[in-house]
Amino acid sequence: MAHSNAAHEAVNQWVAFFAKACRRAAEDALAFEARVAELKAEWRRRLGRIRSGSAAERLIERLPGAPIITAKSAATLIERSFQSTNSAIGRLEEAGVLAQFTLGRRNRAFEAPEVIDVFAMLERQLAVPAGDTRVSPPARRVPHRR
Repeated sequence: MAHSNAAHEAVNQWVAFFAKACRRAAEDALAFEARVAELKAEWRRRLGRIRSGSAAERLIERLPGAPIITAKSAATLIERSFQSTNSAIGRLEEAGVLAQFTLGRRNRAFEAPEVIDVFAMLERQLAVPAGDTRVSPPARRVPHRR
């Protein structure tokens, strides 16, 4: 019966479970955002002096949302010329922020491996109720730790 004590208890349990899941999601999102902010600060430290609004600065801001780029896609992403974007990519590559790989026969692409690691860590965290795949095994496949 919908108005029974058992029904009310079941609803209360479901609401508590849902609230706990929402809280966990918010906490995980805040932790992820903090890790990304720390990563961007570390990149700025590695690069040294960066001019405000420069292609390098704009790439640092946008790489977490696009961790795999080409020079052309990056130029579009940051709304800068191909030449200034290509120079910024070189600078970020020298600082260890980007790593080059080949996409097809002639096309160069770059990845931000630290961003991919942060995403993989989040995915592993979300794969288990405890938030740590070292504590409880995931019920599904998750990325390997680097």
